[in-house]
Amino acid sequence: MDIGTTLMFSMLFGSIGLGYFIYGKKQHKFVPLLAGIVLCICPYFMSNVYALVGVGIFVTAVPWFIRL
Repeated sequence: MDIGTTLMFSMLFGSIGLGYFIYGKKQHKFVPLLAGIVLCICPYFMSNVYALVGVGIFVTAVPWFIRL
């Protein structure tokens, strides 16, 4: 895959992470806050598109299943 695909998925998951972060901070919920931080930071350390998409989908789904 090329760099454009990696950049596109990085921006997508970073945007979702920002939304989770803001929601978790305003609602005082730990799981969405942590998921937002992870989604904002993990694209910096992943250059493989498939790993980025896999981790991104997994971390995006975690707050739906773990409601604390």
